[in-house]
Amino acid sequence: MSHPPAATSGAKSPAAPEAPNPGKASNFLRQIIEHDLAAGTYATRRWAGSPGDAAHQAAGPLDPARIRTRFPPEPNGYLHVGHAKSICLNFGLARDFGGVCHLRFDDTNPEKEDTEYVNSIIDAVRWLGFDWSQPGNDKPYQASDYFDFMYRAAESLIQAGHAYVDEQTPEQMRASRGDFGKPGVNSPFRSRTPPENLARFREMRDGLHADGSMVLRAKIDMASPNINLRDPAIYRIRRATHHNTGDTWCIYPMYTFAHPIEDALEQITHSICTLEFEDQRPFYDWLMERLIEAGLLASPPPKQYEFARLNLSYVVTSKRKLAQLVTEAKVNGWDDPRMPTIVGLRRRGYTPASLQLFAERIGVTKSDSWIDYSTLEGCLREDLDGSASRAMAVLDPIKLVLTNWDDVMGAGALDACSAPRHPHHPALGNREFVMGREVWIERSDFEETPPAGFFRLFPGNKVRLKYGHIIECAGALKDANGDITEVHATLIPDTKSGTPGSSSVKVKGVITWVGAHDGVAAEVRMYDRLFSDEQPDAGGKDFLESLNLHSLKIVPAIVEPSLAHALPDQKFQFERLGYFVADRIDHVAGAKAVFNLAVGLKDSWGK
Repeated sequence: MSHPPAATSGAKSPAAPEAPNPGKASNFLRQIIEHDLAAGTYATRRWAGSPGDAAHQAAGPLDPARIRTRFPPEPNGYLHVGHAKSICLNFGLARDFGGVCHLRFDDTNPEKEDTEYVNSIIDAVRWLGFDWSQPGNDKPYQASDYFDFMYRAAESLIQAGHAYVDEQTPEQMRASRGDFGKPGVNSPFRSRTPPENLARFREMRDGLHADGSMVLRAKIDMASPNINLRDPAIYRIRRATHHNTGDTWCIYPMYTFAHPIEDALEQITHSICTLEFEDQRPFYDWLMERLIEAGLLASPPPKQYEFARLNLSYVVTSKRKLAQLVTEAKVNGWDDPRMPTIVGLRRRGYTPASLQLFAERIGVTKSDSWIDYSTLEGCLREDLDGSASRAMAVLDPIKLVLTNWDDVMGAGALDACSAPRHPHHPALGNREFVMGREVWIERSDFEETPPAGFFRLFPGNKVRLKYGHIIECAGALKDANGDITEVHATLIPDTKSGTPGSSSVKVKGVITWVGAHDGVAAEVRMYDRLFSDEQPDAGGKDFLESLNLHSLKIVPAIVEPSLAHALPDQKFQFERLGYFVADRIDHVAGAKAVFNLAVGLKDSWGK
């Protein structure tokens, strides 16, 4: 087999391992690793600089990495928020314990995999802030690079009497497998001799049999209470062009067979999976024992540990269902900001820091539970509060006319105003805009007959135009249908923010605005959760029935002039409205302003 170059978890070479990070909250995985390090469980492990069998690794020095973890996605779709948790967990543990995390593509299923997904996964891991490269090597590993060894391991199992070729139909194998209350029945092909099985398996490899006509099965125990040990299939015939190996193979290993071997060749110490793989752990251990006995794999072997996968309310994370949303045009692609994919979250305005904070905050457990979506939103809000520049925008504009402006300020005058880009970061400077006789305000900031507790514009009430002057509302104009078309007010002299006497007039209300003279037209996309059901696909429900038909509303807005120069992906707090991001695809600085709602200023879902 070929030996790809070594991969590491990030900026530090494994030759200079870090001590455990004492500031991190403990969990059962950290406790396992701490115990293994204290006991020296993997202290004798060797690393020859690349993945390989027992002989290859024996030629290398002691492994400088204290632990090795891996993130092994199948490249059959775009990664989602659940994968983000796994990325942060595996790369984070390697970082904190002076180890290495491998990025590996589990590409053993040629019919569903594509280089598009490979590239998107690489981009997602790097965007989240993690890296597996070191000088001279920036390529991740691929399970398909180990196909030669996997075939060799399969022949070794056959020769030792631990595997056989079964020619039953899929239906016959399913029936003979039994169930939780009934033991399985031996296949009529189970008693073949190793030479007979080896000859048949080589015929499978050479393409002499039809797809699905036979499989290679491990010979373990058809009466085992764990159905996964009832002679599981480990190789099948599948004529399909593989994105990496082309048409070299017409037989492919099953995931449950390939996964432990991949871990062992890469000298993984702690193989961290989600709970659905818990029942597969006995086979994982069985296979490791058989291949170490045969002298093919190095000892000590990796160990598998399981944690609860992410269940996030109002979200679907099945790749198949996410693909269905895309192919049926329920959303606008994998990177639609309503999607829980990493590319969708990124376009929505989520940051690497917010997703890392989310992964840390929800922790790691062995029991399934649901995480409320507001927890994810809260992490983004917390990150953006300290980093996002401020700006003013009007999403439902109505014109406000200051009827005495010309008398007070001079005919056609424009008054220069400024505001800090961030209230807690004065070094970022100010943003500049102007006020004139006409400005735009939110339609909801005026009420002809105000409800109790309304302190904004209504006839006779005074408010401050933020960063500008105090005004007194005089009323509004209406069209023939009685709809308000324009709000009128008078300017109160000598009340501009930051000038002497500006506080001489007391007001309870402050409203945001954008000048009619320098305001910039913008498209603002108001996103809501894609599903209205807290658990849209639980219990076999049709998840499409709970699609939120109002999850996207596009509004023509007017924003302050500083936003015309916003760069794609740049985040802002639109004052009083929420956090927004310049769309990374459609926004063009200086030409087309498009902003996506990332998250509101506070959690309002269901309130």
